[in-house]
Amino acid sequence: MTEPATSSDLGAGLAGQRVVVTAGAGGIGLAIARRLARHGARIFICDVADEALAAFSRAFPGAGWIKADVSVEADVDRLFDAAAAELGGLDALINNAGIAGPTGGVDEIDPAEWRRTIDICLTGQFLCARRAVPMLKAAGGGSVVNMSSAAGRHGYAFRTPYSAAKFGVIGFTQSLAKELGPSNIRVNAILPGIVEGPRMEGVIRARAGQLGISYDEMEEEYLSRVSLRRMVSPDDVAAMTAFLLSDAGRNISGQSLGVDGNVEAL
Repeated sequence: MTEPATSSDLGAGLAGQRVVVTAGAGGIGLAIARRLARHGARIFICDVADEALAAFSRAFPGAGWIKADVSVEADVDRLFDAAAAELGGLDALINNAGIAGPTGGVDEIDPAEWRRTIDICLTGQFLCARRAVPMLKAAGGGSVVNMSSAAGRHGYAFRTPYSAAKFGVIGFTQSLAKELGPSNIRVNAILPGIVEGPRMEGVIRARAGQLGISYDEMEEEYLSRVSLRRMVSPDDVAAMTAFLLSDAGRNISGQSLGVDGNVEAL
């Protein structure tokens, strides 16, 4: 009889898993791909950035990749056709792709920017899950991790497209968990907070410009709303992802898990 995983076996069950990571060539996606590969998972990623994809292919010569935009149905079809050919099946989907979207008042936001944010951050997750679920069922079960945000838990003034999309991710996650649980597929959402890196720097800079204050003042204002008074790293999010895919996370489903230092407000 196989003994259940213990707290010291947080990587148990990851070796050999076949995993698709969207937007996997940079930021959080790259950190996830790196950590899972270190535990012996087989990785297939997509991204839209040519230079990042080239760097990924050099760093991970054994991993598969394709250029694909998750908001384009034909691209998603190409992604999963290629992943199926490369991996021979699927055990986990990491729906990581997203964009920051515009910063501005609701009366200032271009409807095209609203639609693009929803298309990439929310509809893209649906399109990927739509193709991944039959593969997960064929494998006898698996795991889906959807990337939401602290903005999916708190209202976010002047970032309405992004926040609306990330709230939607949580509803999508909880609905899928109920739908797919009988097929032994676990579905969870991760809610990163203020993640260090170029995207967050751009968000802070845009908001600082709107308010007419310095970048440092705006950053301090953001961190004042985090209980731990610090940003999180892509590796922090990757660690939670690995846990959810591991044997230690085998009974976790339908959850929205913050990796954010406890964001109190946005």
